[in-house]
Amino acid sequence: MTTSLRVLLGACAVSALAAPALAETLTIATVNNGDMIRMQKLADDFTAKNPGITLEWVTLEENVLRQRVTTDIATKGGQYDVVTVGNYEVPIWAKQGWLKPLDALPADYDAADLLKPVADALSLDGKLYAAPFYGESAMVMYRKDLADAAGVSLGEAPTWAQVWDAAAKMTNKDQGIAGICLRGKAGWGENMAFLSAAANSYGAAWFGTDWKPQFDGPEWKEVLTDYVKAITEYGPAGASSNGFNENLALFQQGKCGIWIDATVAASFVTDPKESTVADKVAFAQFPNKEGVDNHGNWLWSWNLAIPASTDAPEAAEKFVAWATSRGYTELVASKEGWRAAPPGTRTSLYANADYKAAAPFAGMTEKAMMSATPQKPSVKDIPYTGGQFVAIPEFQAIGTAVGQQFSAAVAGQSDVAKALTAAQQLATREMTKAGYIK
Repeated sequence: MTTSLRVLLGACAVSALAAPALAETLTIATVNNGDMIRMQKLADDFTAKNPGITLEWVTLEENVLRQRVTTDIATKGGQYDVVTVGNYEVPIWAKQGWLKPLDALPADYDAADLLKPVADALSLDGKLYAAPFYGESAMVMYRKDLADAAGVSLGEAPTWAQVWDAAAKMTNKDQGIAGICLRGKAGWGENMAFLSAAANSYGAAWFGTDWKPQFDGPEWKEVLTDYVKAITEYGPAGASSNGFNENLALFQQGKCGIWIDATVAASFVTDPKESTVADKVAFAQFPNKEGVDNHGNWLWSWNLAIPASTDAPEAAEKFVAWATSRGYTELVASKEGWRAAPPGTRTSLYANADYKAAAPFAGMTEKAMMSATPQKPSVKDIPYTGGQFVAIPEFQAIGTAVGQQFSAAVAGQSDVAKALTAAQQLATREMTKAGYIK
């Protein structure tokens, strides 16, 4: 064999060995909602710009996603390189050292453009530990045509009494129209997201200053009584199994008069390609109980974070930067129109004339998010922060257990009094076990 041939073969061997080392596969765990599914469809843009990176997707229902990601993160399993998490988890997990700080974002990422309440919720000691894919608060979405036909008006800032009255009058079981659709599926981020926000707007609180649960108080009795009555008398069949996705589908099919849920849903209910009532939707602020100066606006964001256990941190940060950048927003707009742009993360989006013209809900979304008070979600004196959740590690388990009791009341397997008693007992037991109650 000649020297030149040996050199050539040697070079080929080195190249063959080097190629696999350069290629990286990112496993991304995400939730099965419309915005995340759209991201997957557009991910060819990322892989085209980063030919050495392959993406594998694990797409799960919300409750399942939370369970699997939490287990993997806590045990440092290393199953995922990028995870979709909420602003509840980020500061708690960052403090535990479970997430990598995003300290190598490119200069053109413009982190200063992120909405301040969202960025603050994803930071610890001044460092960003997750990037927001979209942000949301909560609001009322309703069929203006049905409201007009029923002779009801919700205005821009309705009270709960107005909402319940409108739901009753807009119900038409003969035509298959539920007056109101609300989350009934059990989970700390499902029915308890709605109910915690509603409870705040009724003047209730999860815990008192001594960390004792407050489910035995009059405010929780009132809000749960109204909720169970509305969802069972004016809601769709099987409401105890309905979460965000199920209610979205019902509303898009014209089967709901009122839907109170995340502001991010607005782009889907007004999409004429997906919604049969796209031109009939009106919006209002999340309700409050008359006499209670608190609309209970929640502040939530679905975010992309990088587990400390990943073996591909640089590639993972490239993906996170791509998916949460201004460039991605412009990519969505070019493919789907500005109305579909991921909302609630960047100041520049709400200054964009094209977006505001295409998204009639933009102003209401921005107002709801900027007026949210996660540092003081209840009018009562409380020892915690949050909004539609309580920002302590134990809340995942406690919130879901309480949610199961309330979902059972919706399903007719229990009643309001029994559900509240069980919630008080189990929350007291768990908070005592965790050392909060002395």
